[in-house]
Amino acid sequence: MALRETASQPPWLRPGHLATRVLAFVRRNWRRALRWREKFELREEALHLALAGGVGVIGGLVNVVYFYAIEHVKFFFLRRPGDPVEIAEMLAPWQRAFIPALGGLVAGLVLHWGLRLVPRQGPTNLLEVVVAGDGRLPFRSGLVRVLSSLVSIGTGASIGREGGITQLSATLASKWGQLAGWPPYRLRLLVGCGAASGLAAAYNAPIAGAVFAAWIVLGNFSMNLFAPLVFASVIATMVSRSFFGIRLLYATTPFEFTSVGQLPWFVVLGALAGVAGAVFLKMLRYAEERFQRLPGPLYWKLALGGLIVGLIAIEHPGVWGNGYVVTNRILNEEFLEAEFPLLFLGGLVLGKLLATVATVGSGHVGGVFTPTLFLGAGFGAWYATSLHRLGLAEGLPTSTFALVGMGSVLAATTRSPLLAMILVFEISLDYALMPPLMLGCAISVLLARQLHPDSIYSEPLRRRGLEVAERAPSGEAMEQTVGDRMRAPVPPVRETTPFKELVERFLTSPNNFLPVVDAENRLIGVVALHDLKEHLGRGDELNAVIAYDVMRPPPRCVTPNQTLVEVLPVVLESELRNIPVVNSFKENRLVGSLARAEVLGLFAEAIAAGTRPTGKWAGEPPESPSTR
Repeated sequence: MALRETASQPPWLRPGHLATRVLAFVRRNWRRALRWREKFELREEALHLALAGGVGVIGGLVNVVYFYAIEHVKFFFLRRPGDPVEIAEMLAPWQRAFIPALGGLVAGLVLHWGLRLVPRQGPTNLLEVVVAGDGRLPFRSGLVRVLSSLVSIGTGASIGREGGITQLSATLASKWGQLAGWPPYRLRLLVGCGAASGLAAAYNAPIAGAVFAAWIVLGNFSMNLFAPLVFASVIATMVSRSFFGIRLLYATTPFEFTSVGQLPWFVVLGALAGVAGAVFLKMLRYAEERFQRLPGPLYWKLALGGLIVGLIAIEHPGVWGNGYVVTNRILNEEFLEAEFPLLFLGGLVLGKLLATVATVGSGHVGGVFTPTLFLGAGFGAWYATSLHRLGLAEGLPTSTFALVGMGSVLAATTRSPLLAMILVFEISLDYALMPPLMLGCAISVLLARQLHPDSIYSEPLRRRGLEVAERAPSGEAMEQTVGDRMRAPVPPVRETTPFKELVERFLTSPNNFLPVVDAENRLIGVVALHDLKEHLGRGDELNAVIAYDVMRPPPRCVTPNQTLVEVLPVVLESELRNIPVVNSFKENRLVGSLARAEVLGLFAEAIAAGTRPTGKWAGEPPESPSTR
């Protein structure tokens, strides 16, 4: 009989056949294969690092393309290569006044008609799409703004190119995510990586790029977010260096600080820089309000802003452009060759201040980092020269005061002393400067925020009706760990606990799940109240049922050292009121519980506090980019 059955089977199912042995092997090892597949499955952290590397390449290439695009625009309008300041010094006075006005008119026309040809899209502000949006930056309107920025920078507007590079890098990164259909949290991360790569490539400063994106754009230093930002910054910097090499932006002679008595002068400088930063922010706000009230289309306002820059340049051509060349001249103390150094430097700084305020206030698109560094360098050098004329601090070089002034004014305007310290260090590579630089930055921020409530980045958001703190209130929840919120564990049961005792436990407690532990208090499963219902009609058979028979596999757990942000996905998908907390994923010993409702409440409060409307309806469309 057995022989007949064997003969009737297909050849590949007969015992001893290769296919039969393969099927038997698969049956025995399929579970092990699944476990190995899970081990080698691409984790989200690895995916984010890979995406950050791609965004870093984008940021580095954007810096290269932006540089050569500005050079072509500059040659088209000025008919010669070189820095705008060096070109302005060779032009006739009427040309210094006319060219920025013409450039403003053309840049305004690009904005005016470009944004009308593009259908109405969402906000283009980096912080807005992260704080109150879904990480979607509009590509076409962003491209229009970048083209306008190229014209402004190429014709001498007092604005930096780093803004356009950062904006375009973040826009391209966001567009990549949108085309791939990724969720909002990943789009926000890509925007942050784009901002980090753009700033890092523009200044050859990878640390500053990552800190800028973490502190100002994302408002979060969680390693899950910070690691991709670092990766994007490094890749962007290396891509940029492959084209331009390693070039020190601001070179000075290092000075060794060896005495505490050398530091008080920089405490005073930090305080003065805080006042200067607050005044600068107030002037920017006043200028924007005044220009918005002017009648006429946007391009006339940009032309007026360019004309103001040109009129100032008749006397001080150094106000043209972002100020890179003039800042280096200040650091090298070339202004001392003037007949009246203090008067000349004071007029130059005041002229640059007014030129930058007019440029930004009229609506030109670009960055303010480099002009701010110019103002800080001039302010610090003016302060140092004044001290030296009075016979004070004669042993301290003027360039040191200028560098500290750069960092202090930048910190006062961005409200990020850490960013200012790192950026100034990376663009000067002067580590000996750190003690006075740290003092100046910290003091300037403390004083500036008392005089002006907003930073240069949060003020536009506040005007759009978004209440944004200097560091997002959600950061308080983000910085907390599970251990900070952990409670005592739900009293567990052993795997040998009888069924009747399980029923009694549920009747006397509000929990819908009971953890099951072994003799070493390791979590081996959970018993669900819902699962007991199918056993209630068995009668005497229940005497033989124990917790091991009805328990589920262990749920996803958390550990005390994880942050609330890291465990948020677990909290969202869990159906347990109290999520088990184990000492480690390896030992899995039950040590506590995390209340799901409490964690969700913390995040809800943080989100509500960070995006509270202040004067506009929550559903009102954002202000059109053409009005800025």
